[in-house]
Amino acid sequence: MSVTDIVLALFILLLLAYAIYDEFIMGTKNGETRLRVNLRRRNKLDSIIFIGLLAILLYNNIHANGTAVTNYLLIGLGLIAFYLSFIRWPKMLFKPQGFYFANTFITYDRIRSMNLSEDGVLVFELEQKKLLIRVNELDDLERIYKLMVENQ
Repeated sequence: MSVTDIVLALFILLLLAYAIYDEFIMGTKNGETRLRVNLRRRNKLDSIIFIGLLAILLYNNIHANGTAVTNYLLIGLGLIAFYLSFIRWPKMLFKPQGFYFANTFITYDRIRSMNLSEDGVLVFELEQKKLLIRVNELDDLERIYKLMVENQ
């Protein structure tokens, strides 16, 4: 196994660990999930470019008579990138003590203010930064509002 194969296998393992954590483990941490909201997908163009570059690498490896292991690893990395980019939905999980946003748990007491912009973006202002939450369906904004009122 070459260094390239080892690096590809390492990236595949890390992305698989992330996908498993995001899909199965994060929902069970910090209590029961009170509300699950799908967020808008972003950066589709970046994902398409990455998958296209993997296809170019696969093409070059096949025509340079590279090893079959490298081909399989490139295909596996492409499939995982496709899953993470186009099948999995980014989500926000509301728990009794806080919520998960971008795989980070934020407690409700850290929220200084909550605003809604004209284009439907919910803004949570924390101590030092703002979270811009773009929900997939506008009805979810009302459900978030009701949940936040219950927690106050």
